[in-house]
Amino acid sequence: MARRTKPTLLSAILGAAASMMMVIPAFAIDEDIVILHTNDTHCGIEDNLGFEGLAAYKKQALASTPYVTLVDAGDAAQGAPVGTLSEGEYIIRIMNQAGYDVAIPGNHEFDYGMEQFLALSRQLDCGYYSCNFMDLSTMTENATVFKPYKLIDYDDVTVAYVGVTTPESITKSRPDSFQSRRGNYIYGFCEDSTGEALYGQVQGAVDAARAEGADYVILVSHLGSGGVTEIWSSRSVIANTSGINAVIDGHSHETMTETVPNRDGAPVCLAQTGTKFENIGKMTITPSGEFRMEMLGNSADGASGFGSDADMKALIAQIKAQYEESLKTVLGRAQVKLTAEDPETGARAVRNAETNLGDFCADAYRFIMGADIGIMNGGGIRAGIEAGDLTYEDALNVYPYGNMICVAEVTGRQLRDALEMGARFYPEESGGFIHVSGMAYTIDSSVPSGVQTDEKRNFTGVSGEYRVRDILVGGEPLDLDKTYTVATHNYWLKSGGDGMSMFTGCPIIKDETMVDVDTITAYIRDYLGGVAGEEYADPRGQGRITIR
Repeated sequence: MARRTKPTLLSAILGAAASMMMVIPAFAIDEDIVILHTNDTHCGIEDNLGFEGLAAYKKQALASTPYVTLVDAGDAAQGAPVGTLSEGEYIIRIMNQAGYDVAIPGNHEFDYGMEQFLALSRQLDCGYYSCNFMDLSTMTENATVFKPYKLIDYDDVTVAYVGVTTPESITKSRPDSFQSRRGNYIYGFCEDSTGEALYGQVQGAVDAARAEGADYVILVSHLGSGGVTEIWSSRSVIANTSGINAVIDGHSHETMTETVPNRDGAPVCLAQTGTKFENIGKMTITPSGEFRMEMLGNSADGASGFGSDADMKALIAQIKAQYEESLKTVLGRAQVKLTAEDPETGARAVRNAETNLGDFCADAYRFIMGADIGIMNGGGIRAGIEAGDLTYEDALNVYPYGNMICVAEVTGRQLRDALEMGARFYPEESGGFIHVSGMAYTIDSSVPSGVQTDEKRNFTGVSGEYRVRDILVGGEPLDLDKTYTVATHNYWLKSGGDGMSMFTGCPIIKDETMVDVDTITAYIRDYLGGVAGEEYADPRGQGRITIR
């Protein structure tokens, strides 16, 4: 997701913490209510402020007020080897040590499959909350998988924390997590094409919480603002509901504190902390009714300023010791940097442009699986590889999801549809942007996208002219009626991830033969002689994708 920083007022905390204040009606309370919040930490247990900084600041906050609550807005359990190697369990142990009071599932909490996610939810001491994570398998109307909200009493004041999970989860995690063995959806997120189902579900939870005695309602959401489906964004939910005082958001990796008008024109506080502990969010409800938002970040020298929490430090060290030795295994050597970024600006490029790492990943799929074509989604490439020794940890940082590699028989027509789906948002980023091996294509950016999708954002067809053209396979023009063998992960070929429903029903001729990270190991060892070299020297790739 794109990251942007909103202008804020500077606070005295660390000399770099941004704050914003809004006055709302006061209730009977003697001391501040402090709500610390995180989002999109993505297994960054020691990144930036990290869990040690969080635990230390929580103790500092408790020294000044007994009313301290810790909240997470999703995407905590996936994103680095510490998550991948334990399928999220190490992260749950660390969150329990931190003492979270409220947590909601983000789309990436489902990446290890529904069975594992539900097991994690039982291990998390505070449990998960979500008003729109629906169980569609029951005859009960509006049956949610988890409780929609949690009420916390602070003496005579009650605050409701209403959870909401992005409907994009259907396509931005493993779609098979939400389906029965027959492919029918048995879970959903109120993902209708107008947004009204989501707004109604949220409003119903807010009204129920108010009726149960909530003086304040805080929406804890994994919806996002920039670079997401607009009708499901946090701003759209605020604009179409009433009764919410504040929104603690996630999903779009933004750093922001601002106010947004609700359906009735009343201001609603909206905050998001970035990603990987760039900041810790702090919301304060004061006895006088002031509602403050702050971002607690690193000081200029990179120190947290909060000190170190010994108990959290010890737990992280214990967990790291269980997996770090295997991560140091050297798989080969990269003579050049394999990048997911623009070499000039440093901005992420792998979701809207060719890079040498995108070429490398697609090549590994094609060569290892012996297919005509290899394809890789930009959203599945999560980190670059520096020049030098390439370790198992480096490979896991590129592929933290643990997807399985398959080969399917795919028609030229289906391939063209997939490329069009991947290019539909260009020049904006898309996790479904396609890197290729054994083929090349052109995106004509002057042609508006004609991609059509259903309400779950799954591909249904193209209306009008294709913006993808000049498609070559093995140097020859694509034959729409010919069948090609295509190597990629089960997320696309079997689960229809990123809305790639055109692959549904394609014959799978090699089914989940290896985990994606092992293709890097095997490709370097068996095809590159242990070295990723000068063939990948250009960070912009080998010219397989042309933009005009």
